Order: sequence, then C-alpha cells, then structure tokens
Amino acid sequence: MGDKFDLVIVGGGTAGWMCAAACAAKLDPARFRVRLVESEEIGTVGVGEATLPQMKDFNDFLGLDEVEFMKATQASFKLGIEFVNWGRRGDRYIHPFGTFGRPIGEADFFSYWIRAHRAGTAAPLFDYCFPIVTALQNRFMLPNGDGNDVRSAFAYAYHLDAFLYARYLRAWAEARGIERVEGRIVAVEKDGESGDIAAVTLASGAQVAGDLFVDCSGFRSLLLGTALGVELEDWSHWLPCDSAQAVPSARSDDFTPYTRSTRRKAGWQWCIPLQHRTGNGYVYSSADISDDEAAATLLANLDGEPLADPRVLRFKAGKRHQAWAKNCIAMGLAGGFLEPLESTSIYLVQMAIMHLLTLMPDGAAIDPALPAEFNRVMDVEYDRIRDFLILHYVANEADAPLWQRVTAIDLPDTLAGKIDRFRHRGHVQAYRDGLFGPPSWQAVFVGQGIVPRAADRLADALPADLLDERLAKLAATIADAAATVPSHADFIARYCPAPAP
Repeated sequence: MGDKFDLVIVGGGTAGWMCAAACAAKLDPARFRVRLVESEEIGTVGVGEATLPQMKDFNDFLGLDEVEFMKATQASFKLGIEFVNWGRRGDRYIHPFGTFGRPIGEADFFSYWIRAHRAGTAAPLFDYCFPIVTALQNRFMLPNGDGNDVRSAFAYAYHLDAFLYARYLRAWAEARGIERVEGRIVAVEKDGESGDIAAVTLASGAQVAGDLFVDCSGFRSLLLGTALGVELEDWSHWLPCDSAQAVPSARSDDFTPYTRSTRRKAGWQWCIPLQHRTGNGYVYSSADISDDEAAATLLANLDGEPLADPRVLRFKAGKRHQAWAKNCIAMGLAGGFLEPLESTSIYLVQMAIMHLLTLMPDGAAIDPALPAEFNRVMDVEYDRIRDFLILHYVANEADAPLWQRVTAIDLPDTLAGKIDRFRHRGHVQAYRDGLFGPPSWQAVFVGQGIVPRAADRLADALPADLLDERLAKLAATIADAAATVPSHADFIARYCPAPAP
C-alpha cells in the first residue's frame, strides 16, 4: 500500500465527513493517505439537527469560520433543551448550557438553593440561570467573556441542517486533499490469516485497500457489524423507543434559541428551529402506538405547515460490544444508537474522531493497546449518556402504558447510585471523562420533580436572611441582564443570515 499509512472512511454523511475533515486538518499528508468511499445512490439519515456546545469546539478545532458555517448550514443558536410534560403534565423546564447561580459562600450554589427551597424562600432553580431566563424570552447573545458578569456563564450550540453540514465539510475536506471515491460497496475482503479488513469492493469491480478502516455506513454497520461480526449490545429494555418519524415544517414565528422535547403517549416529539424551516420528529415505541397514529400525532402538533410527508426510521438502542475491532473503527450509527433526546449523536462522532486522532496507529501493525483504550473511553461516553437518558424516562408521573413500564425497570447500578446520592444531599459527582456535568443532572432531577431531602451541611453557615438577600439579588441581576439581550431572530439577522434555499 505504499509508504503512507492508508486510512479508508466508508460512508459519507455527517459522521464520515466530520472524520474526513478532522483528518484533513490534523494528519500529515506526507505520512497519511485518507480516502472516503460513498455512493450517491445511498441516502443518509440526516435527522441529527440539534447539537451540544462541544460542536463549536470541533468547528474551532478545524478552524472553521462560525459565520460562514452557520450561513452554509441554515443554522440557528441553541442555549439548551426545553422538556415539556416530562415530569408532570403541564410542567416544563430547560436543561441549560450553563451553570446555576454564582458563588455566594463556602458551599456550592446548588446546596444554598436546596436550603432556601426547603425553607420556602427561594425562587425556582431555573430563575438563577442566565441562559434559561434569556432563552425563555427568545433572546440570544454570545458570551461576553467577563467572568464577573452573569452574561459570561454559559455556552451555546447550534441547530443545523445535517445534510448541509456534511456537504459543507465535504467541500472543505476535498479542498484540503481528502480523496472521495464514488461507488457502492458490494463486498468486503478480509485477510485470510489476521481476519483484518483488506479492502472493500465496489459495484464497478474496483477495490479500495487500506491499513485502517473507519465504518461510517450508518445502521447497516457494513464493516464492523456485518463483515467483522461485532454484535450490538441491546439497551432497549432501558430505552424502549424503537421508531421515529421525521418531517420538516415551515418556520414559525416562535424562533426559539432552544430545542423543544414534548412527552407524548408513546414517546416524545422534537422541535428544532432552523433559519429556513423547522425540524420535527416523533420518537416512539412501536409496541405502544401504530405508525399511522404516530404520524397523525406528529402532524397535528407542528408549529408550521408540513413541507413533506413523515419519514419512518427504525432503530434499537445500544452500542457495539467493541467500537474498534481488528483494523476497523465504527463511528456514528455504525457503532451504536442513542435516541436524540439530549442531542448526543454528533457529539459521539466527535469524541470518536478525537480519540482516533490521539490513538492513530503509526504503522500497519496495530498495537493492541490502541483499540483497548479507544473502546474503554467510548464505553464510558456511551454508558454515561445512556444513564442520563434513562433518568428522563424513570423520573415521570406515569399516565400511559409506556411510561408506567419504564418507571418500574431495573436501573443500571451506576444510575441507581447517582439517584440515591442526589435524593440524600443533592450530590452529583463530577467526572473527568464523559458528557454531562452536575448542572445538567441538577436541571433534569429538579425539572422532573426530584428534590434533595437536605442540603450540604456547609450551606448552614450562612445566616438565613443574608442567604435570602443574596438569592434575591442574583435573580434580579439575571433578569435585568436578560432584558438587555437582543432577540434570537434579530441577532441572527445581523450576525449570520443564510440565503434563502
């Protein structure tokens, strides 16, 4: 295969072109040859249109211009995710991309809030979070960088058209030397001795050989799942939704800087505002509702006129037992699927890419320590996201068969322990690896009705009247600051207006 290390990416779409772009940006072209094989005949899923703040980090890592990227992908801003009816019917809360409160003593802010809340003197937790107060008024600004200002204590993500993002990255990557090979794969050739993948054969008869293969073939998992036989670890007993219907609609006047997730009888519905349209979908359990009823529910709850017929997707929650086996790494849907309740799909692709770049082999012989470490860190990512998603399901007041069933499931030990610790003193362990820190867990716990029985004892030292005064002042400061922020629509019109499609 020559002097260069041959990296072959199988499949385009968001996962494939994100990987290709990162390779173009960071791998030495004198040492690595990178090719991406995809077929125009095969469509992409393209429903992952909401992201997390880490996506900005990825774009910055590549060196993308934010304004250009947002115009090219019809993107809008995202300050968090609103959950409607998830705890009790009529309730709503936002999981923000920011912290709650500011330091007001020796204990953490959340402990002080618990103490005041139990005394009946605190405002709702969400009044102490600038991105939530701002988002609920459909306002947006960039963080101002002044650590003493409440308008600095948040991050932001994007709503975007995933198809346009893949197309944008393709042009960017090809301009930097990535080779695109057009063709539909009809066979996978394996080495008779090692069992490694040697090449993929295209319908034209051509073969593309490589040293390392990245499987971005979607749910088919053409290389890791089909050719190498790495099975899926089934998590559907914890996350029972197995179907989704997606449909775009006309953009509504309610141009929110947040994603909306609304609990339905047999699952939940998403609403993602882009500049040119709104993305919608219903994720549901096919055991609890028919496709026809799901489509009718979705279409009856749109903010604008539908622009197409609903498209049905089937899936199973879980991950491959190994994300890296032999000389093949799976990314995106090829490696596993967790429903997009917390917009984690693109994040998991990003993490796989970053770990690959760190653990990239330097020769055709792959040190076993590399896939072992890759699999370890990806298992941590998937497991912690899984637990966070399960929390949304089990912390609800059941009113339909699906929701009654999930409140009675046996929880993973990792989640059961976390819930017990939170109920006791509001403790959430911060960890080095994995997504979702304490503010995320605090938002979902409290938003869905789980409030700790007591606060950290360090919070007792502050006199009650002084605590109430500081909480009231903070809530007023945040409210006043939010009132100075422009509307989301006005900010985008000035900063990154996209041309009409």
